[in-house]
Amino acid sequence: MLVSIHQPQFMPWLGYFDKMDRADAFVLLDTVQYKKNEWQNRNRIKTAKGPMWLTVPVRYRFPARIDEVAVHSEVPWPRKHLQALRTNYAGSAHWESQAAALEALYAEPAAGLAGVNADSIAWLAARLGIDTEMRWASSLPVATQEPTQRLVDLCRALGADAYLSGPDGRNYLDLARFAAAGIDVIFHEYEHPEYPQLFGSFVSHLSALDLVLNLGPDAGDVLRRGRVETGPARL
Repeated sequence: MLVSIHQPQFMPWLGYFDKMDRADAFVLLDTVQYKKNEWQNRNRIKTAKGPMWLTVPVRYRFPARIDEVAVHSEVPWPRKHLQALRTNYAGSAHWESQAAALEALYAEPAAGLAGVNADSIAWLAARLGIDTEMRWASSLPVATQEPTQRLVDLCRALGADAYLSGPDGRNYLDLARFAAAGIDVIFHEYEHPEYPQLFGSFVSHLSALDLVLNLGPDAGDVLRRGRVETGPARL
């Protein structure tokens, strides 16, 4: 049972979805502090002038957890996002087949940022052929706030015997705690594949939406080209 855990991000990049695709269960870590101006409320698309941010406006008080952050509903951000997507992807091979579904995604956004992000993740995962079960950290019986122990306890709550960590976990995880719990740690690695895009030279690390709109039903195969197989870490 391989579990991966990550903060819910908005329209994430390809590596996020490869991490989800490799796991048996994917935990949306909504119980940690919200970080402003990172990936939790925004991501990038490609335009003729280079990468452009799509940002979800939010309301919160520092230090708020992700599951406490509200979307700024008085700002017409869904309309602005759709306008930007239509302007920059109308010429993509699969805009016509996805436009109505995108409009439906934006039609009734959740009131909270975590919900908006989960909806965007589920929408993209479906089009990448990923059916990994998603669980909320806030729905699991885990109270500890210590970073490593929280991950160990989340894995235990799901009966995991292996944890798929992001590569930065090498810098902060206490592997001995996982070993004591009988849980292997595997560090995720991903080599971003290139694929046909609009507007000139290839740009990596955009939202996976760029891949979906350019490659359509082939997007999942392209996503998996970047996978790097790694084994359990050793103490």
